[in-house]
Amino acid sequence: MSICAPASQHLGEPLAGTAATAATWLLVEQPGSWGAKALTASHLDPALGAALESAAEGTGVRVALIRRPGRHSDAGPDAARRIYAAHTAPGGDWIRTATTEDPARLLDLDLPALGAGDPGSFDRLPGAAAHSGAPLVLVCTNGKRDRCCALLGRPLAMELAESGQGDIWEVTHLGGHRFSPTLLVLPYGYAYGRAAAHTVKDVLTAVADGHIVLEGCRGRSAWERPGQAAELAVRATARETRAGVLRVARTEGAAPRWEVTVAHRDGRHWQVTVAQGASLPPRPESCGAALGTPARMDVVAVRETAPAS
Repeated sequence: MSICAPASQHLGEPLAGTAATAATWLLVEQPGSWGAKALTASHLDPALGAALESAAEGTGVRVALIRRPGRHSDAGPDAARRIYAAHTAPGGDWIRTATTEDPARLLDLDLPALGAGDPGSFDRLPGAAAHSGAPLVLVCTNGKRDRCCALLGRPLAMELAESGQGDIWEVTHLGGHRFSPTLLVLPYGYAYGRAAAHTVKDVLTAVADGHIVLEGCRGRSAWERPGQAAELAVRATARETRAGVLRVARTEGAAPRWEVTVAHRDGRHWQVTVAQGASLPPRPESCGAALGTPARMDVVAVRETAPAS
C-alpha cells in the first residue's frame, strides 16, 4: 500500500524549503527500467553512472536520468539520447540540449564550470544548442525508489504528455517522496509537490510568461533549503511572481536558525528568519520506511530592510 504521500498530506506537512538543491541539472535520457539508485542500476553503463555521480560531487551539478512517459522499452545501447544541462540561478538561467550516441562523452564536461553557470564545455558537444522549446517538466516516477512516485507520478506524467503542454519527461529522483507527485520545472528550477494536472498547467502558463505559481511550490533548486523557504515567504509577502527578480543574497547562521537576506532587482531587501523544526507527529518519509520526524523550514519573521551600504 502507498502510505508516505497520503500521510504527509493528511498531517499538513509544509512544502516550502523542501526542494532538492542544485545550481545546475544534467539530464541524460535513458529508456528502460530504473533501479533505486538509477545512475548505477539502469541500462546506462553502471561504471559511467558511477563516474558521473562522483565527478558531480561538490560542483553544484545534479545528474539524473530521464525518459519519455509511457512504455519503458529500451532503445538499445547505441541509440541517440537527448541530453540537457539547465542552470537555475536567477538572472543567469539557461537550458542547453544535445544528442549523443556515446554518453561517455559526458565525462569530458567541465562540471564545476557548469555548476557555476558556464555552459562552454556542454556547447562543445556535437549539435549542442540552446533549448528553444516549451519549458521542461520533470515528473518523478521511479517506483523502485518509492511506490508513491510510481503510483502518483506516472499517471500525472502521462496526463501532462497527452495534454501537449510543456516538454514532459519522467525523472529518476527529485527528493521528497512523501510530497508525491513531485516535479521540477526548468529553466527556473522551481519544484512542486502534491501536484495535480490542472495546477501544473497553470504553472506552465505562468512560466511561459516569466512568472511562477506559489501554490504547491517547494522552492527554487538554486538555493539551500533555508533560502528556498525565505524566498517563497518574501514572494508571498510582496506578492511578487516574476521569476527572475529575487535572489538569496546572504545566509547567516546554522541549524536550527538562519538569517536570510533576500534581495529584489529593484533594490528592496528583506531579512527573513528561518528556523528548522521537526515534523510531528512521526510519519514515514518513504513508503516502507520507519516513522521519522523530517526537518521542516519554518519562517519566523519577514522584515523589509534598507539595503546594506
